[in-house]
Amino acid sequence: MRTILWDGAKSAPLTVALAHGAGAPMDTPFMTFFTEGLAAKGYRVARFEFPYMAARRTDGKRKPPDRQPVLLETWASIIAEIGPDKLVIGGKSMGGRMASLIADDAGVKGLLCLGYPFYGAGRKDKPRTEHLKTLKTPTLICQGTRDPLGDREAVSALSLSPAVRLHWAEDGDHDLKPRRASGLTHEQNLTAALDAAAGFLAGLH
Repeated sequence: MRTILWDGAKSAPLTVALAHGAGAPMDTPFMTFFTEGLAAKGYRVARFEFPYMAARRTDGKRKPPDRQPVLLETWASIIAEIGPDKLVIGGKSMGGRMASLIADDAGVKGLLCLGYPFYGAGRKDKPRTEHLKTLKTPTLICQGTRDPLGDREAVSALSLSPAVRLHWAEDGDHDLKPRRASGLTHEQNLTAALDAAAGFLAGLH
């Protein structure tokens, strides 16, 4: 059984399961902001780690992400443990992308992606979006307008399912962080994304 970190009330109308990105664990400031924010807005939030990241906690060694079948199996086990009926899945970057690959088959209520890797760095010519063209699960992607893995101009040219909604963080990077010259703060962009996520979730119950 995977270790799940819980926040929010058990009586919440929805549970949101969030997975981490490729290089950082489940308790980064970014992940904690959305976890605590969604819990404060009345939702239950579950965080977990993929095997390679969980292993880092015990041996301290930085390893590359597990292969995709392992990542998807981990997601499947989390969904089975929590139950799909009142569950929204997603997370940061790679964690959200893996959730998007399994969402339709899992029968979850929704998908929430925070900084989606539409393509690899410098690989706009090879988008990872084939499955997003036919996705049926209601989806919200919170994305920085200058994200190197999916900026506004590049994403606007992609063919995405009508089930996919986008919230754009103005001048945001992959962590939704704007440049100082933009006149915006990271806190403002994070808060706006959190509000968009809460509005999205409210429409699912």
